[in-house]
Amino acid sequence: MAAAVRIFLTIERALTRAILWAACLAMTVAVVAGAFQVITRFLLERPATWTEALVRTALIWMALLGLVAAIRSGALVSIDLCHRLVKGPWKRLIETVHLVCTVGLMGITAWYGWTMAERVRFQTLAGLEISIAWGYAAIPIGSALAIVAAIGQYLDRRNEELDQAV
Repeated sequence: MAAAVRIFLTIERALTRAILWAACLAMTVAVVAGAFQVITRFLLERPATWTEALVRTALIWMALLGLVAAIRSGALVSIDLCHRLVKGPWKRLIETVHLVCTVGLMGITAWYGWTMAERVRFQTLAGLEISIAWGYAAIPIGSALAIVAAIGQYLDRRNEELDQAV
């Protein structure tokens, strides 16, 4: 059992690191496209039609991929006060309830995100001429990866957020 947990955590850490880099890349794309839009609109007076859709899609991906890193670092839905006040088996019970709630919410979000992405797959994103489903796909993908991160946080509790709290 310990070996399986160790393997899971190794894979989860690498996955979370890659996801954080992808979220940073999405933010970079949003910033560069937004800056390009400002330059073309106000300096060249010929606005690019595709930048707004790209910025919006990149920000959606950034937020939902960033959710994974936030959950893994213990920075989301923080239960700091309970963690500080409760000791022993009660502490693990709170962590278990937190995990169940997080997995439940992310599971529901992934399910409905998938159905939404399926529903709009034939519509195109104005300006980019790609399926809107590419934007909506961030919801089920980010949510499913957040479940993996929540399990990783439960198995290897490193509450970085709690360490930085005042």
